[in-house]
Parts: sequence; C-alpha cells; structure tokens
Amino acid sequence: MSARLRSLALLTASALSALTIGSTAAHADSGGTEQKAVLKGSTTASYFWDDSSGRAGDTGLPAAGKPMQKGLAASPSWPLMTEGYAIYKGKKLPFFVGDRGPGDPSSRGVMLDLDAKTFAELTGGRFNADTLGVDGVGGEGHIKIEYVITKWGDGVGKKSFPVAFSTGAWAERDATPQVKQVAVKRPAG
Repeated sequence: MSARLRSLALLTASALSALTIGSTAAHADSGGTEQKAVLKGSTTASYFWDDSSGRAGDTGLPAAGKPMQKGLAASPSWPLMTEGYAIYKGKKLPFFVGDRGPGDPSSRGVMLDLDAKTFAELTGGRFNADTLGVDGVGGEGHIKIEYVITKWGDGVGKKSFPVAFSTGAWAERDATPQVKQVAVKRPAG
C-alpha cells in the first residue's frame, strides 16, 4: 500500500472513530448558545446503576446494549437513544436513554431514572461503587428536575411527555412527535 493510500486509510479510520464515539454520548452540551429542543418539561427523577453485577437491585445490562455509564438514563416511554439534558438547582448534565424504567415508580410520577453518577453530580453527592448508590445526599433518592429533549431516538417509544411504564408506550412505534420543535436559550456558563 502506498504512503498516500495508507494516509487516506488512517484519516478515514480516525474520522469514523470520532463519529462513532461522538454518537454514543448525549450531545446536550455541544457548542453554540442556542439548541433546538423537541420537548421541555419537569418530572421527578430517581437513580440506578445496572452493571450486571446482581448487586443492589441490579437488573442486568441496559436495554440499548450500551454498557452502564455516566449519562445513561432509563425512561418508561421515550425511545432508546433519545438525547437531552437534566437541570437541577441550576446544574445541567446531558443524558441519553439507554434503558427502560423506572417501572412501578413511574405510575407515581417518577418518569426518569438517571444513572447514579449523574444523580450524584447534580445533587452534590458521591457515587458509591460498593453499594451502587449515592452518598452524601441525606438519603435523597428522588429529585424534581427540568428536562430538555434535544433529539428523539429512532426506535420504539412515545415521542412526547413521558407516561408510566405500565402503559406499554415503550413498545409502540411513534413515528411523529406530538410536540413542535422550539428554540431553547442555553444558560450562561
């Protein structure tokens, strides 16, 4: 292989790697001062950490096939790989829907299950790798958050305000979002 072809192959591989890596994370904090939002709302959020260890109520690897990681959230109704960000007391962190849940709590208004590391950072707590929980938040397991959805996932699920897991919306294809796209000004900082 010539040096020119080898250089082109390396450049192509680097570009593909960058695109692949960039597509697995939520893009809520990508550049610019204005982002397009497809949905804004508020809900109660809980936390989880499923690393397939079987500890602390762990149910196995997340439904999207992505490993458990910071930024991975569970929704009872939004399509997998939906992207957005959560805002709590002025702190904003990105997430992507990589799992289903919470189950029963969603019937009581808990419509987003954040990963424990994101929950800890939002609340000022600490992720505890031994218990898979969050320490330093006085036992707080639920917080009221604002959310902004910036991109719907392509799979099955409801592309609108979240509904309880028991509705089965997570298994139905919603081809057309029911909410018009709006511009959202990003807070300074």
